[in-house]
Amino acid sequence: MKKLRQPTSLQCFACGRKNPFGLKLEWFNNYDEKQVEATFTLDDNYCSYPGTVHGGILATILDETSGRAVLLGNDFNRLMVTLKMEVLYKHNTPTNTPLKAIGRVLKDGGSRAQVEGEIVLPDGTISAKCTSILYKIPQAVKDKWGPEEEEEWARTTPQVEK
Repeated sequence: MKKLRQPTSLQCFACGRKNPFGLKLEWFNNYDEKQVEATFTLDDNYCSYPGTVHGGILATILDETSGRAVLLGNDFNRLMVTLKMEVLYKHNTPTNTPLKAIGRVLKDGGSRAQVEGEIVLPDGTISAKCTSILYKIPQAVKDKWGPEEEEEWARTTPQVEK
């Protein structure tokens, strides 16, 4: 199974390497399954009720994972923002448990995309899922990236044949 690690940033809550409060997750392109994947375990610092991951944290992971699905084409500068996201919480998601996040593209229209994401428990049960509509990132948002963020993204961007 061919997988390729996606780039990271410095301050992003989901993937930022230097964000002291961040999740520091890593995503991989799984070309065989046509999806983006991240595996992780969240401790009790991310709970709502004891032993249960907070729904807002799950929504963040679903947002980032489904949004990164558009990077499956290896254009790692094709960043998008979420216009709309609907989350369905299906089952309790326990803390201190290995979890997997999966993101897929449902429809790609160039400047817009429809994507989906899932949080999967060790037994294969989907605990939460989302569908989202993405839009190309506004230039005003891109302009706020400083040189350090640009350097980190470039440094961690894999070199691939297109």
